[in-house]
This record gives sequence, C-alpha cells and structure tokens, in this order.
Amino acid sequence: MRTVAATLAALVLLGGTAVAEPTGTGPAPASPGQAGPDHLGRARFDQPFTGFAPAGTVLRPGSPEQAGLARAPIEDALARITRWTEPDASGHPLFAGAVSLLAHNGTVVSTRATGYAVRYADGEGTELPVEARVPMRADTIFDMASVSKLFTSIVVMRQVEAGRVALDARVADYLPEFGVNGKADITVRQLLTHTSGLEPFLPLWRDWPDPVARIKAVMDVAPANPPGSAYVYSDLNLITLGVLVSRVTGSTLDELVRTGITAPLGMVDTGYNPPASKLDRIAATEYQATPPRGMVRGQVHDENAWSLGGVAGHAGVFSTAADMAVLGQTILNGGSYRGHRVLRPETVRQMLTNFNTGFPDDSHGLGFELDQRWYMGALSSQVTAGHTGYTGTTLVIDPRSRSVSILLTNRVHPSRNWGSINPARRALADGLATALAVRPRAGGQSWQATAAATGQTGTLTTPALTARAGVLRVGFDAFVDTDAGDVLTVQTSQDNGATWQPVGLRVSGEGAPGGVVTALTGHGHRAWWRVSAELPGNGLLRWQFTKGGSYAGRGVFVDDIQVRDGRGPVLDGERHPGALTASSWTPVSR
Repeated sequence: MRTVAATLAALVLLGGTAVAEPTGTGPAPASPGQAGPDHLGRARFDQPFTGFAPAGTVLRPGSPEQAGLARAPIEDALARITRWTEPDASGHPLFAGAVSLLAHNGTVVSTRATGYAVRYADGEGTELPVEARVPMRADTIFDMASVSKLFTSIVVMRQVEAGRVALDARVADYLPEFGVNGKADITVRQLLTHTSGLEPFLPLWRDWPDPVARIKAVMDVAPANPPGSAYVYSDLNLITLGVLVSRVTGSTLDELVRTGITAPLGMVDTGYNPPASKLDRIAATEYQATPPRGMVRGQVHDENAWSLGGVAGHAGVFSTAADMAVLGQTILNGGSYRGHRVLRPETVRQMLTNFNTGFPDDSHGLGFELDQRWYMGALSSQVTAGHTGYTGTTLVIDPRSRSVSILLTNRVHPSRNWGSINPARRALADGLATALAVRPRAGGQSWQATAAATGQTGTLTTPALTARAGVLRVGFDAFVDTDAGDVLTVQTSQDNGATWQPVGLRVSGEGAPGGVVTALTGHGHRAWWRVSAELPGNGLLRWQFTKGGSYAGRGVFVDDIQVRDGRGPVLDGERHPGALTASSWTPVSR
C-alpha cells in the first residue's frame, strides 16, 4: 500500500505510563472546538479552533477555494518566493531553489517547487550550465538541519510516556558522565527548553579527533550560565538528549526516529544518511573548503553532525515537504495520523506549552519553538509551534487555524554568507494567514488599516460631532493582531484637527486589556473586541493606526462604529460609511 506522504508527493506533482500535566504556564490546545467556515464557506482567522483536529484527519490535495481560503494572498506569496530565486542587486538570488507547502484543516492547498536543487559548481557561485543544473521538484529531499531537533524531542517525549525518562529528573541520573563541571542539577526539561546554561556550540569536528572524544567533550563542558538563569539556544542540549535516549533504550537515535516516528507515519523520505539511490532528488547545500568536503550533497551539512557519523540530536534528518506536512498534521491531530499514534494528546499539549515565561521573547515548549513572529509571521500565536533549520528550512504549525506552512530551501547553496531567508519564511506564513477571512462583525464590510511601512500612519476620521443632549459616547468593534510597536489609538479634536488628544477606552473580549487604556495592541487571541468610550466634548473623532514594528500580523480592523448622545444615534458608521474620511484605511469584506 502506498504511504500518505508518497501519495501526496505524487498528487502535488501532477500505550504506556501517563505523563504529568504541564507545569509551565500559557495557552495550550484544549478540548476540540467548533470553529470553521462561515456561511459563505470562508475559513475564519477570527474564529480560531480551541483544540486538536479530529484524530482521523488525513491530508488530502485540494484548492484554496475548496478549503475556504482566498487564492490571491497565497499566489502573491508564492510569486515572491519565486522572485527570490532570481538574482537581485547582490548579483545572486536569496536562495537557489525552494519547495513550499501550505495546508489548512486537512487540505493541502498548495505545493510549489521553484528554482534549482543544484545550481552552482563552487563556493564562489559559478553557475553550472543550464543542462547540468538540477531543478527543484515537489519531492526534492532537503537537509532539515535544526528541524531535526523536533524529531529528537519527540523521541524524548515518547520515553517520558513509557516511564523511562522524567522531565524534571537530572540528566546525570541517566548520563552520570554529564553531571560534572557544574551540570549535576541540569534537568531534561531544561535541555528541551534551552535553559540549561550550556553554550550554543562547540567545534567538535575540528577540535576533537573522533566521535567518542566529541561526545565526551559535550559531557565534560561547563555551563556558560547558571542552569535555569537564561535562555540560550544550544546544539549541545539536543546532542545530549540524543545520547540520553540511546542510553536508556539501548537503540541508536536514528533507529528510534525510524521505529517511533517515520515508519508509523509513513514518512518514507525522512531519516538520517539518505541512501545513494535517492541522491538525484537531494538538494545540494554548501561548498565547504574547511573541512575540505567540496559541494555537500546527500551528506549532512552541519559539520558536527557529519563528524558524528551523520546522526546527532541537533541535526542530520533529511526530509521532503510532503513528509513534513504529515508530521505537522500529526501534531494538529494531537499525536496520531492515519490510525498510528506516536504521542498522546496530553504529551502534545505539554510540547506546545510555553515553559519559558521568564524569558518573554523566547517562548518555548518541549522541543518546539512557540510564537516566533520573525519566521511564523501572521500565523504566530501563543501556541503556534515550529522550528527552522540553518540550511534554509522552516516548519510552522498553527493549531488555532489548523494550518501548516512549510518552506524548504537550500539557502546555503553554495555559501552560507548569501543572506537570511527570514523574509521568505514570513511571506509564506503571511500569505496563508491572509487567505483566512476576518469577517466583518456587522454588515458586509469593515475598515482595515493599510499602513504597512514602519513609521507610516493611517487615519479614519468622522465629521464634526455635536451632542444634542448629554455627552457623546462611541462604541465599535476592533480586531487587533499586530506586531510589537504597532498601535491603534482613538483621538478627539475640539479645534478642527489642529491638536488631538487620546481617548480612554474600555475593552471587552478574549485577550482584551483590562481597565482604561489609550492604545490597542496585541496578537494571538484572534478575537473581535468591543470597545467603548465617553468623549470629552464635541468635535472630530479619529482612529489612528501607526506601524511601528518590523513584522506584520493579520492586521487591524474596525467595524460597527456607533456614536450616540442622550437622544440616540449621532453617527452610524454601518448605515453611512461615506461619512468617514479614510487615509491608509480601506473598506474590506473579508
């Protein structure tokens, strides 16, 4: 029988011990919710799911329209990715080639291959003749680099489920040789959340002669920070965990990944040290002069993983977009896929719980990174999970929209110094998020702020308002999903716009700020708020959005604007939208 991953690739080409409840804080998927398409069939960004997808959800190919998504934002994002495979002002592309995959609610709505899996002959960027290049294809196999850490983390959590490992046990209980030089009290949880205090990296391949000596160097290293005192992303954490699971099970890490993850899930193109028979499908990575490896293709790019035989806890996994989509859907399903359970739902909840609340910019579950706007883009939320890889790979899993965004590139081909692909990572995630509707709360349209450049401001202004009796009061709905630094304010002017003063706002709804506030910001809650205020006098009223952050969320929307005095309505924005003057705001229907 053909595996799901293989079937998808073809189509796009056309038990044990219960684990403890999470001790970290922060949102995590709850029981299954009932969010979904609206009466027009539109998939909703503003009606997030609150739990796992049904365990029987299986990926199937389809169009954006079949999944309730708008096609245009997805196509725009894919066009940008294609342009990034073409030379720019630097004389070279951002990456030689890419394969992207977008899935929503079980439907794979896009898989696109662009550029080349092999394009260059050397580290200087000498291009191969066109006939010698290898085009990207949907089933191209990529070196996943640090995305491998997720596989190691899942293996660890499977051992937690089996009762062989405890999250808050000392690593030295399983690896006595690790408990030296100040590491005696480091826990398994601290390795998974990168709070162990270990430094990011050691040049194992260069400074130690063989795999045994290299692993001993990791066991011997002293912490760079007191354990638990800081978040420091470290390959050494996952190298250690790879050794730990091998020790407690008596099996190698690659065997544990194969038997516990890839074989049950049918991920036939995922694993370490791919066979020579698949070389023609593997994307090249970097031309390495030190060590003298030449153009690396079919071997792991990471020098330390290479020096450890291609199998290590931090790097070494190769995979395809279709296989990674299966892994993403497995997480969305609460740990199972096509009848094969690799994790319990409560374990997945733990893995998507933020245990790093003391380090606000470094939200992290058990192995999974959480809420990282810099590559998750507008799909980011407190439970959006994923990981990136140094070679140019990205996996984003968004439980609140039951979506998966995958961008696989060979951005280090032929050089690691050609630039960051983070704009492309965000662009793809933003395209999928924007394809999801934010439905107006009243009537057929709402107002969306369109100021996009940092420092740009947009305003939505009423005509002069005069109370006939009593005081003026304003009420409106607001959807706010912004980057840090983006601000929505409501302001009044009693001198015909010469000066403006902020209005104190009271806000209700999921994720709303408490008390009286003068600015609205935030992301991740994905819910409309109801906002009200008492105005200090007659005059003009405006909504001002200022773009202050570097990234973009789903955006800011305002709807159902109502201004009343003691006698009733003074301005009804639903009945008379033309009364409002818009600058960098536009009426939208989704």
